[in-house]
Amino acid sequence: MSSSRVPVETCKFNHFIEVQLRFNDADIFGHINNSAYLQFFDLAKMQYFNTVMGKGFDIRHVALVVANINCDFHAPSFLREHLVVKTATLGISERSLLLEQRIVEKSTGELKCICRTIMVGFNPSTNESQAIADDARHRLEAFEGRALPPYNPES
Repeated sequence: MSSSRVPVETCKFNHFIEVQLRFNDADIFGHINNSAYLQFFDLAKMQYFNTVMGKGFDIRHVALVVANINCDFHAPSFLREHLVVKTATLGISERSLLLEQRIVEKSTGELKCICRTIMVGFNPSTNESQAIADDARHRLEAFEGRALPPYNPES
């Protein structure tokens, strides 16, 4: 489905996961409930960081927390569709990064939803933000296959 209101992808997506839809994800009409999308994005985010950070990835030591999530819904999803979540890092600053995720129907590529998430470096010992580790920055850039542009969380 092509529409002038659907934002064009601004980068190549290298990470994809298929989502298993569950009975409870749908309403009586077979539409996927909007709240289920956040669970799909969360699942994909976890798999993305597992892939990017490698076998040593441990959620307890990732040092990133979600600071903001925005979702734009473009088309309804239905229980019998096969959905894929695509994930990419768009930009990175000293203390935060911007992820974009898109849910599309697998066979048609129809865009269902776009999610942009700001994640912030975080130190649980001090309960304060911290710089994103250089190792994480390098791994993200290597996985994405490009230098990540500076991300200004104020813009």
